[in-house]
Amino acid sequence: MTSLMVVSSLILIVSVAMTMVGKGGGNFYVVILALANVPMHEAATTGQFILFSASIAAMAIFQKNKSVSWKLAVLIGTSTALSALLGGYFSHLFSGLSLKMIFAAMLFISGIVMLVPVSSSLSRTRRRFGSISVQSGGEVYPVDLLIALPTAVLAGFGSGMVGVSGGSFLVPLMVLACRVPMHTAVGTASTLIAATALMGFTGHAVQGDFNPSWAVPLAAVTILGGILGGRLSLKTKPKHLKQLFAYTNWLAAVFMIVNALQTGRGG
Repeated sequence: MTSLMVVSSLILIVSVAMTMVGKGGGNFYVVILALANVPMHEAATTGQFILFSASIAAMAIFQKNKSVSWKLAVLIGTSTALSALLGGYFSHLFSGLSLKMIFAAMLFISGIVMLVPVSSSLSRTRRRFGSISVQSGGEVYPVDLLIALPTAVLAGFGSGMVGVSGGSFLVPLMVLACRVPMHTAVGTASTLIAATALMGFTGHAVQGDFNPSWAVPLAAVTILGGILGGRLSLKTKPKHLKQLFAYTNWLAAVFMIVNALQTGRGG
């Protein structure tokens, strides 16, 4: 019981912080569960289940505020899913150390680009060939597919290659390439993460790795975290959300590099 309470507290903190910036936090959930001596397959299954719970709760908050673009979710989701399949297929061409370093580099870069100023007024007034209209909060934003689609394919390929859901790259993709507001990017990312987590959980669960004694109470915790994180996100200035996103990406990159170097020395 004590172990579950400690894990619940840590996961609540992670779910609030990660939901605020649309990153999911699935990797953190698995690490926390593994440190609590939960078997790895069960930890992965539980991690996907509670990630889905948090994302659905956050999505409901963002949707109520009209900060979810379903058109963009389908466009980005389809592009990244198909390219992630190719990335996973070609990942065997790289060593484990190389993949970790590639992942760390992607995290650093996505953190940097999140701090690049974006002129939202320019994105609203210009409409060119090859663009689609995305509505958010009463405003209409033209998304240039000639920029968005290639960027989505690259992000999906990289995510699939290193074996992550892509939460750390979806938000920069939508903010920089699609030029939608930060809150819309976070809300739409929550929708995509929920879909990915549901598929991942289903794949694990059919193998018999679902333990409701841990998963159900932790799901309740992440639902609370998703609601709190969503509300805090909507109340936080986009500039501060971008900074939080960048800092957490850089922190994760440092941990990944340290882990890669330790694994390399151990091997």
